[in-house]
Amino acid sequence: MADAHIWWAGLVKPLLRLVFFLSVSLLAANIIEALNWTRGVARVAAPLVQLGHLRDVSGAAFSLAFVSSIAANTMLAESHEKGELSRRELVFANIFNSMPAYFVHLPSMGMLVVSVLGGVGAVYVGLTLAAAVLRTLSVIVFGRIFLPPVPEGCVSCRLEEYRPATWGEAVQRSLQRFRRRMPRILYITVPVYCCVFVLQRSGGFAVVERFMQDHVTFLAFLEPQTLSVVILHIAAEFTPAISAAGALLDSGTIAWREIVLALLAGNVLSTPMRAFRHQFPSYAGIFKPRLALHLIVINQCLRAGSIVAVGVLFFYVTL
Repeated sequence: MADAHIWWAGLVKPLLRLVFFLSVSLLAANIIEALNWTRGVARVAAPLVQLGHLRDVSGAAFSLAFVSSIAANTMLAESHEKGELSRRELVFANIFNSMPAYFVHLPSMGMLVVSVLGGVGAVYVGLTLAAAVLRTLSVIVFGRIFLPPVPEGCVSCRLEEYRPATWGEAVQRSLQRFRRRMPRILYITVPVYCCVFVLQRSGGFAVVERFMQDHVTFLAFLEPQTLSVVILHIAAEFTPAISAAGALLDSGTIAWREIVLALLAGNVLSTPMRAFRHQFPSYAGIFKPRLALHLIVINQCLRAGSIVAVGVLFFYVTL
């Protein structure tokens, strides 16, 4: 009877709660994305463009990136091929889109993380958002230093053909995405959550702890139990890492601070794999292969550096 209570309280009940909140959050996030509610933030593009000595096409791409990063990069690529943007300006404009590109995935990613990790997830999302904002602001600062002033252009002229979906279209599109994405999430989340629970009960993390003490010295600032989160972040996708973090957090054996640090570390260390899996196929279809690789390397290096910066600040602030 005691074992049944442990399995119910430690695995079944938290897992049912997790699946429920994942379902609700994913559906709500899909509706928000379809309605393009985040596009309102793009109104700040014009003054930022002028401040950073960027051209109007960079501002238009910045605004468009709140809807589609692929469409934004296509606009930049066409302008570069026409000679409107130099190579340096293209690099600056591409990095400038870091914040809106993040906002495109923020509803689904944010709700997924918060539904699993609660307030701890909100802290992680806030830190990664701060890193994206830091990258965009750095472009404004360095653009003002290294780019010559340009005449003020019309940022909104190129965006008239893009409109947000109606409520009916948003609901229909969201249901289609939900049916397609939810089974994949469950196929990953449920087994990972169960495996982490079994490893905790069987002492599997003690083996990981001994291995870390002997071999993984550069991650010594993390609790050994959180290494599974880092490994899943690198080897798999984001959802398994969040599932493992949720299982560790629910066990009550890991402090919230360690979960956040593990997710940040996994985010940084998964940079090469993320670039290869997700960014290069898209960029290679828009830019010339050599230019695509150049943009990805710069973009991902700055992305990793910005996350390290906010992570170090978080580490010392929460000591």
